Amino acid sequence: MAAVLAATAALCLTATGCSTSSGPPSADDSRGADRRPSPNPTPLPTGTPTATATETPAVGPVLAVKIDNAPAARPHTGLDAADIVYVEQVEGGLSRLMAVYATAVPKSVGPVRSARESDLELLGQFREPVLAFSGAQGKLLPLIDRAPVDPVTPSDVSGAYYRGTSRAAPHNLYLRPARLLPTPPGPAGLTTGFRYGPAPGGGTPKATRTVRYPAARFTFTWSERQDRWLVAMDGRPAVTTDGKRLGPATVVVQYVTVRRSGFQDFLGNNTPYTETVGSGRAEVLRGGRSYDVQWTRPTSLDGTRFTTGDGTPVDFAEGQVWVVYAKAP
Repeated sequence: MAAVLAATAALCLTATGCSTSSGPPSADDSRGADRRPSPNPTPLPTGTPTATATETPAVGPVLAVKIDNAPAARPHTGLDAADIVYVEQVEGGLSRLMAVYATAVPKSVGPVRSARESDLELLGQFREPVLAFSGAQGKLLPLIDRAPVDPVTPSDVSGAYYRGTSRAAPHNLYLRPARLLPTPPGPAGLTTGFRYGPAPGGGTPKATRTVRYPAARFTFTWSERQDRWLVAMDGRPAVTTDGKRLGPATVVVQYVTVRRSGFQDFLGNNTPYTETVGSGRAEVLRGGRSYDVQWTRPTSLDGTRFTTGDGTPVDFAEGQVWVVYAKAP
């Protein structure tokens, strides 16, 4: 919080409307959940950060925002401006998104929802990113406080969050990103291990790709005219509130272990834990082609490397990247 509070204080010197109130209450959508400690909590991120020869050390924190993806939360706001969008399974087979902003921030982002335990492992690679979320289970909060992230909930920074009027709670909490990240760090702030450049040789022509969760479905359709993969969610075109069609330049379907965690939602559904450290198979979609690759991430402080069978790094297309975590067979 120290970095965010310092940035907010500087912003308040030039912006009108800053107040000293505590802001809207935290929207912990795990209310009534099983609050028992995790019997086997996942270790906090450890290891020594590493960088490939093509990476530049981070120059400042990126902003990561946990975004609601229930049907009632759509269309999203500001999602098209994210550098990276991660898709993960949550309770009941539904999905949520983690949007990462580094090169620019939109006026508003949302709807914002609560964090999960596996978010901490995922975000370790970004060198203490600012994590914007609505709240979390009481027993998870100590893990968040100890993780290498700068957590910010609605009660932490006055004026950073607001409630929209076009939909009902809890799908109406939005973030003003500039209140938390007045100066985006730019591409140098990304420590994902991703590489950008010309398409690799080979690959298989691919017009569409669908990834299914028990209660959610994502389809990516290649548009030659727009030079991107148009996104559909649960069979409907994915657009933002200002009518922009979501369409990343690169889509990664990353096969990972999805296991039970020690947490449950208020209905008693176990919270899945998505393991993003390790290795496995992935599929990279770019330029209307599909590439079968391997992914490796040694520790939670490392980025993820994607390589061909002979170890050659795979470059992504310039532009937004979506990483969809799919359960390994």
